[in-house]
Amino acid sequence: MMSKRLLSAGSSIVARIGAKCDKIKRALGRTFDNDIKHESTSKEQRSVVDSSIDDLGLEDLDELGKIHRDQFRRFGKLEDMEKAIEYRTRAIDLTPEDHPNLSSRLASLGMSYRDRHRRLGKLIDLEKAIECDSRALILTPDGHPALPRRFAAIGVSYGDKYHSLSELADLEKSIEYKSRALALTPDGDPNLPDRYGNVGVAYTDRYRRLGKLDDLEKAIEFKSCALNLTPDDHPHLARRHAQIGISYGDRYERLGELSDLGKSIEHTSLALKFTPDNHPDLPGWYSALGVSYLNRYRRLSEITDLEKVIEYDTHALTLTPDDHIDFPRRYGDLGVSYNYRYRRLGEFTDLEKATEYFSRALTLTPDGHGDLQDRYANLGVSYSDRYRRSGELTDLDKAIEYSSRALTLTPDSHPDLPDRHASLGVLYTDRYQYLDELADLERSVECDARALSLTSQGHPDLPWRHFNRAISYHHQYRHTEDPSHLESSLNLFRQASQLLTGPPRDVFNHALGWANRASQYTYLNPIEAFRTTIDLLPHFIWLGATATQRYYDLSLVKDVAVRAASVAIMSSEYSLALEWLEHARCVVWNQSFMLRSPVDDLGSSYPALAARLRSVAQQLHEASFQSSASHAAMDTLDRRHRLAREYSDILGQVRKLPGFEEFFQPVKANSLIRAARYGPVVVINCQESRCDALLAMPGCSDITHIPLPNLTGKKARYARSEMEVSVRSRRLSERGVERRPVQGEEVGFENVLAILWYDLVKPVLDFLGYTNNMNSTTRDMPHIVWCPTGALSFLPLHAAGDYDQPKSRVFDYVISSYTPTLTALLASSPNTLSLDSRVLVVGQEDTPGHQRLPGTTEELAYVVGHVQGKAECSQLIGNQATRTTVLDAMERNNWVHLACHAHQNSQDPTGSGFFLHNDILDLASINQRSFKHKGLAFLSACQTATGDEKLPDEAVHLASGILMAGYPSVIATVWSVMDEDAPFVADKVYAQLMKDGKVGNGETGRALHDAVAGLRERVGEKNLYRWVPYIHIGS
Repeated sequence: MMSKRLLSAGSSIVARIGAKCDKIKRALGRTFDNDIKHESTSKEQRSVVDSSIDDLGLEDLDELGKIHRDQFRRFGKLEDMEKAIEYRTRAIDLTPEDHPNLSSRLASLGMSYRDRHRRLGKLIDLEKAIECDSRALILTPDGHPALPRRFAAIGVSYGDKYHSLSELADLEKSIEYKSRALALTPDGDPNLPDRYGNVGVAYTDRYRRLGKLDDLEKAIEFKSCALNLTPDDHPHLARRHAQIGISYGDRYERLGELSDLGKSIEHTSLALKFTPDNHPDLPGWYSALGVSYLNRYRRLSEITDLEKVIEYDTHALTLTPDDHIDFPRRYGDLGVSYNYRYRRLGEFTDLEKATEYFSRALTLTPDGHGDLQDRYANLGVSYSDRYRRSGELTDLDKAIEYSSRALTLTPDSHPDLPDRHASLGVLYTDRYQYLDELADLERSVECDARALSLTSQGHPDLPWRHFNRAISYHHQYRHTEDPSHLESSLNLFRQASQLLTGPPRDVFNHALGWANRASQYTYLNPIEAFRTTIDLLPHFIWLGATATQRYYDLSLVKDVAVRAASVAIMSSEYSLALEWLEHARCVVWNQSFMLRSPVDDLGSSYPALAARLRSVAQQLHEASFQSSASHAAMDTLDRRHRLAREYSDILGQVRKLPGFEEFFQPVKANSLIRAARYGPVVVINCQESRCDALLAMPGCSDITHIPLPNLTGKKARYARSEMEVSVRSRRLSERGVERRPVQGEEVGFENVLAILWYDLVKPVLDFLGYTNNMNSTTRDMPHIVWCPTGALSFLPLHAAGDYDQPKSRVFDYVISSYTPTLTALLASSPNTLSLDSRVLVVGQEDTPGHQRLPGTTEELAYVVGHVQGKAECSQLIGNQATRTTVLDAMERNNWVHLACHAHQNSQDPTGSGFFLHNDILDLASINQRSFKHKGLAFLSACQTATGDEKLPDEAVHLASGILMAGYPSVIATVWSVMDEDAPFVADKVYAQLMKDGKVGNGETGRALHDAVAGLRERVGEKNLYRWVPYIHIGS
């Protein structure tokens, strides 16, 4: 323990001073229980011992210098450092030139000057340190046991000088001296770990300067040796973990391997754990951990990581003294954190904080300092973001000014040089687009070309370089119409979008950027651009992220599927359009479906591999819906990442096997059209400027295109907005709650249904020939499954009609069902009800904080009455119905009927759920289950099929969650139903289904169609809000 060592040193001094210093003896002889008591007691030591300095001899001065140095290193008090230098300088002044201890005293003084430089950043202290170290080395003969220490000390001093001035020659000297120190240190020497660590740090510095991967590998090798040789109770253990954590972070930034990032976070976290409070190293470890979490945020975009970055950087700044050499860097790091949060959340206050912190960092950084280039570069980034926010040319000019200054200060051999050119190239492109001055385009081209040429093959930033260069070539082509510029632009877009060296998030965004431009400029090959984008989508929406994170990522690219399909339709590539709509919509749904899919074919040929795949898939599916903010968030996240990588690796192995090349690959159109089993499936692509229907017919091998010339995405959004106003005005968000309509509301809603009829539904029915024949009975009526996209996903196609005209209602001609994807229909199989089948009935008449639902009692009585004698029926009523009991019962039962309140969570889609007894059965909990051999799920609650407006093509609602969990047929509601209507509809549906005895071939849709027809007769056709909310989803 440090206090015991100080006690021993202090006692030897006291013994030599004698009785004259009894007070000193009492001060130094106290036993310290902890570091806090130690620090307060050492203040008394200093006041007593310092008053007797004139009485001390050389050895006493040596010991006191050592005490104050150790005190400084433990508590960071500058006064201790000043005293250490004072005592050691005095000792050297009293030491003859030929004294054998002169070299050690010079070395000690050099160490103190070095410590003061690290604290205050004054170059004069570093020069004095090198002078002392050099003299000490000269005075130490070959073979002397202190020689390795002398080489190590001067190596460290030259390393510090390199950090201050960025002179490569100083770094080379540092490596030379540190390597010599290591070579002279024998095995078993207690200083050997320090020697390895020092050399590792030097190679880290050279890697960061020259970018040679070999230096980084050497750094990790030497730092690993240092860590392995350090005992668990050694005071430098924290430093060892921090140093190797930093190098793993460097390797992640270079190679992009998530395992390196995990190691970086692990080691740096251990450094924090092993470092006591108030230790001077603590700010550095917080800062290093912030860098690691920032890297992970940039890779995975999980907001919790970004919040941790701000937390750690704030700690680092708070714990760093104002006069510390790293104080400017702390401001810079925190500025970077806030800049990223601004880009994520769009809060201007975050951008203002970033700019303020960057400005402070620049002001505090002296001229000639090696970090000055970073300060200017950071300010360039913040002013660039300000320009994109404000559109003010002055902000853009400042961004160019600061970025130019950063480039000027960056040495030719520095690994950040490509970044400097690239950043400046983007800014010149922005100004070219603003001012249309050819000089800016020429500068942009020059910067982009230089950045690309300086970036090595395999570097993670190479896709960015290709992307920027592609854009500048495209601008050149638009200016010159030179075909070579267009060809170069296309080739670079391809390279930017297909390189696997870059982070998947970045590569996907490059492909999307290409597709966006190709949508506007068709000569950029939009089909190829969107194909590349959609192929990369699974890498962007990664299985290793939580469902919540994946939904957030999808909100950033929510219309990519419909835009891609529109491009394919305009090129008459109808099968391709269908495939793209299937693969790039309901992405999380499809991923969960894949994880739950059986592997029987694989199991019959390769049972061991199938068992492994099944196990990993099940674990990954469950982990996908666990929150990153849980009590074991770090372990959960690492486990999820590991499972995702393992799952991908297993799929790769399977696809190399004969006959399994297409295993779990996206379904092709010739298989998708088989979803049309008992009637047409109509997929409606709703894009901003056009809408089209794609038709799959039973027994037909081709996709039919039906143009919808009078409907656009813009018009669909208007219709949805009109409907939303009507629904909200009637407070139809909770079962059993409704107010009387205001004049004009009914008219607005009827207009919406008329738009759907004339612009969408009637053209489809006319094409199919259905409007030529009105069937008298439901049994003879055709059955259409609608698969809408975009804003149409929220509109009631099943109620489309002109209610002022006869024979102008969709339900007069067809039965309507919905499906989120064609895959959902392919996955379903008929479910027959028998005496061995089990039906679960759940009811909540009284839910705290919600309207009482007396109708649930009558409703459940109808359900039970119809089911009894046909299947086994169990009930969970009132306080019996908790999240756990209901989920467990759903596992045991084949059908489920839920009569209760529900809600749609607009902030977190997976938080939507059913209100049970003092609990919520949310979508995340449902999605963690994988139900087998299920049939009907009747969700007699409000908003169970409402969806999320930010994710129109992801079917993020309770009905879809139940469908995904394994129920092939679901009855749900798009808004609240009246409590008195629910028993009526349930009675009619179950009466019909018990006659059929099965679901899966359209029986549920037909039963609901008849039940709602009865409700219309009961309440009146014009009472739209009563009967429209009921829909059927699935088969």
